[in-house]
Amino acid sequence: MIVHQTEPRHGIDFRRPRTWRAVRRITGVTTAALALLLGVSPMGCYLSRAAFEEARILTRRQPIARLVADPATEPALRDKLALVQDVRRFAIDSLHLKAGNSFTAYAGLDRDTLVLVVSAAYRDRLEPKTWWFPVVGRFPYKGFFDFPGALRTADALRSDGFDVTVGASSAFSTLGWFNDPLVSTTVKADSVALVNTVIHELLHNTFFAKGQVSFNESFASFVGGRGAEQFFRARGDTASLRRAEVEWQDDRLMGAFWERTATEIDGVFSALPDSASAARIAARDTVYARARQRLVDSVGPQLRTYPDGWTRRVALNNAVLLSRRVYAERLDHFDSVYAAEGYNLRRAIQRIIALQAAAQTARDSSR
Repeated sequence: MIVHQTEPRHGIDFRRPRTWRAVRRITGVTTAALALLLGVSPMGCYLSRAAFEEARILTRRQPIARLVADPATEPALRDKLALVQDVRRFAIDSLHLKAGNSFTAYAGLDRDTLVLVVSAAYRDRLEPKTWWFPVVGRFPYKGFFDFPGALRTADALRSDGFDVTVGASSAFSTLGWFNDPLVSTTVKADSVALVNTVIHELLHNTFFAKGQVSFNESFASFVGGRGAEQFFRARGDTASLRRAEVEWQDDRLMGAFWERTATEIDGVFSALPDSASAARIAARDTVYARARQRLVDSVGPQLRTYPDGWTRRVALNNAVLLSRRVYAERLDHFDSVYAAEGYNLRRAIQRIIALQAAAQTARDSSR
């Protein structure tokens, strides 16, 4: 499973994961080979479970339009579903995002957590543990519908000497390959988070650069955050607009904190040889201690949407640092394009996609 995480504000480490993207046509001996793979290999078992759970979710889909029109639908749920309809139309009409049939259906689940997400990193260098998935390549995190399996994986990684972080996730996207339903775990979010989530995932439907994990996720974080602002501004909902603005300010503030901490960690690692593993770990622990103090004393008082005491409780290690950076890397660069385009988010999205496509072409031609 390919997953998505964001900064925790309410005790949840991860908010918007995405399922693996399946190959559409398999015939002949390929089918037999795949059946063997799914039956005996660890990756095959993992993908089989992901496919099974995805199928369960898809079979529970109900059209959102029908639920909104049905007087028997619980009022709070009807309001959230109507909001999703509105933000989906906004994303299509105002931002020119490709929605396909995503978020036109709703699936009620029998649990509060959709998946658990495991991320790991080497302790003596700023490098993530990665997992390979068919079609989409390597990712620095792995999502599990099998919760005991996630915890076993995390324990095994710790035993192998990795820094590890595990968090809950409440939503997913198949990058437009299927009719992604809105799931009940996502609907429980407040209105601002729900709008942000829908826009974020529709951006992935619109553009996804293979192998560019940090770009994809940070770009979607930018579009989700700024898109939520624009959506509530267009509706004249000043209270929700203010909340969206403050959340984006916090995202940028924390993005800068993670970036500075990563730079400092890189600095102490660069000053020591690769063979000096114990010294590198001791040096980075000193950096994390200073970062904790900075987070508590300087950054924390500026945060508006994080719970009291979060700055003292959040773990600081290489896995946490890298997992946060994936979704908040150089958010100021995206904002600079936004400003250059006259704060027109649609044009900013198109400009960023064009710049990324040009960069990819340049990379490909240099190989």
